[in-house]
Amino acid sequence: MKVQQKADHMKHPYTNQLIHESSPYLLQHAHNPVNWYPWGAEALNKAKQENKALIVSIGYSSCHWCHVMEHESFENEEVARIMNENFICIKVDREEHPDVDQIYMNAVQLISGRGGWPLNCFAIPDGRPFFGGTYFPKDHWINVLQQISDLYISDHQKVLDYATQLESGIQQSELMVKVDTSEKKLGVKILQKMVNRWEALMDHTHGGPTRAPKFPIPNNYEFLLRYASQHGDEHLLKHVELTLKKMAYGGIYDQIGGGFARYSTDEKWKVPHFEKMLYDNAQLVSLYSHAYQYFKNPLYKQVVAETLSFIEREMTSPEGIFYSALDADSEGEEGKYYVWTKEELESELGGDTNLFFEYYRINNDAFWEHGNYILMRTEHPEKLGEKYGLSEIELNKKMACLKEKLLAVREQRIRPGRDDKSLTSWNAMMIKAYVDAYMAFVDPEYMKAAFRAAYLIEKKFKKADGGLYHTYKNDEAKINGLLDDYACMMDAYIFLYSVSLQPEWLNKANELALYVQQHFYDEKSGMFFYTSDENEVLVTQKTEVYDNVIPSSNSILARNLKKLAFYFENSEFEQISKQMLFNLEDKMVDYGSGYSNWAMLMMDFLDNNYEVVICGVDALTKLRQLQKNYYPQITWAGSENENKGFSFLKSRFITGKTLIYVCENNTCQLPVESIAETKNILGN
Repeated sequence: MKVQQKADHMKHPYTNQLIHESSPYLLQHAHNPVNWYPWGAEALNKAKQENKALIVSIGYSSCHWCHVMEHESFENEEVARIMNENFICIKVDREEHPDVDQIYMNAVQLISGRGGWPLNCFAIPDGRPFFGGTYFPKDHWINVLQQISDLYISDHQKVLDYATQLESGIQQSELMVKVDTSEKKLGVKILQKMVNRWEALMDHTHGGPTRAPKFPIPNNYEFLLRYASQHGDEHLLKHVELTLKKMAYGGIYDQIGGGFARYSTDEKWKVPHFEKMLYDNAQLVSLYSHAYQYFKNPLYKQVVAETLSFIEREMTSPEGIFYSALDADSEGEEGKYYVWTKEELESELGGDTNLFFEYYRINNDAFWEHGNYILMRTEHPEKLGEKYGLSEIELNKKMACLKEKLLAVREQRIRPGRDDKSLTSWNAMMIKAYVDAYMAFVDPEYMKAAFRAAYLIEKKFKKADGGLYHTYKNDEAKINGLLDDYACMMDAYIFLYSVSLQPEWLNKANELALYVQQHFYDEKSGMFFYTSDENEVLVTQKTEVYDNVIPSSNSILARNLKKLAFYFENSEFEQISKQMLFNLEDKMVDYGSGYSNWAMLMMDFLDNNYEVVICGVDALTKLRQLQKNYYPQITWAGSENENKGFSFLKSRFITGKTLIYVCENNTCQLPVESIAETKNILGN
């Protein structure tokens, strides 16, 4: 035993409190010479007992600059000595504790006007921040440590004053005002103004926004597609098509293995930040599935199929739930796993080298650095087919074979690290993505994957009181669920019902909605806090309303409540949803891309929204035929068997027939039996 302990010490001369954690990010720091603690009462109590300031350092496992700062500073014994002697040091995985991250990110943004990760904040022992920043080079970090340490001792009152001022600023930034709705009416003019101002910020050459770096932000294009299709805006539809094509053809998309990187560092979607996140890929599968339903572009089908193959191959646990992320780095280099030299490609491709080089632009277009190329697909494959005497089908088959060959080669490389914890909200997005893909392509494997994950979440992620845990790993679920966990899970349940007509999923969604109303609702603002009333409040309770790379938890929840109001005849849910929308309405016009899911909620309340109820023995067959089309404005319902549990099913069954009821605001037209008649009523 002593020999083993000695061997472990020689391999890892330092071990801190993070060794007992399950988060891959925290475990990455478990052998730093810094005496890291995980977030919790132990660290805060120790800071109070020793009267030391806190360092709260926040990042995530696939964060490149987090790795850089760890290597430069947190693995350095001199830096660690200064940190250990003067501070109580806390490491936080922002994906495990987005509630903690939000508070300190808000603080750093108030201090410096910008944010990002790694996030490094100094706080007094009760957790209130007084200074912070993002990445610090080693020498700068040492200077900051010494200055803060001196200030904390020599002018402690100034530190307390800073903390009080920052606390006030954070609290002010989180204030939400409950708007008087008595004289307010929703109208499409707000959306028109929002889109008009937004268009000035659209890149009509490369797609996406007129800036770099470029993030996909799928919900932006969900809204733009829905708005443009409903209003016949051809210019906007072309922008959506352009963006989807450029992303699919660019380096941000893994041309060999499928799936998208987190963002592009340039305006052409060429050079990605190579980390792959589950939430990005889930939402992009949904977006490309919806785009296929509308445009019927085979490119979108290919993107969905390849991305879901990537998810199955690299991001799905043996149990059937989904991992969180893949690192940008491998062997200490960003992107090394994904890029190719000309020599590597030539040695594998043989006689197909020239064709492959032209198809994937292995020239100045795809050149990155150090002799490496990032594959980017040609925008004119038809010309290439003509040049090489290949039909479109032959060219596609040839490229698929070459990609498969290179994927096998690539899988022999040292892989990027994988964050193998499973987050409830991100898993819910992936479940919904599989459902969206099933609706578009009717592949039973997609349905199977969705239900497998959903049943496992029911079994493993649920609390005894009916609530949710936030994270799961090694057969253990922990950390109280946050609002996005509940909102995204409700969304997934509603979609599982929409595609299966199994009422158990609707009931589960409703149960979560009632739980959230009890534990998260803020009567004063008419919104929902990000943390439940069971969580200890740190500085303030955040109300998340801004739609970013993931839509805000409040906007997802508000859209769910609107649907559940129909399913369960719950007028209170509808009023809460409408109140939430009115609270944000004035903000939407000036910054549409930050409120795109709220804009979708506004469209949910406006005209041309339908409830389609299908009742009879062929209900599922007809449902699938209809759902292959693009109908974002429809709430789906129905049953194969007469069911008296829901009012929307009562008195709608006739023996031997399957009837389709198209309703608007609970007022239904005469039922029809054919898909063609239904499409005609729906205007398609």
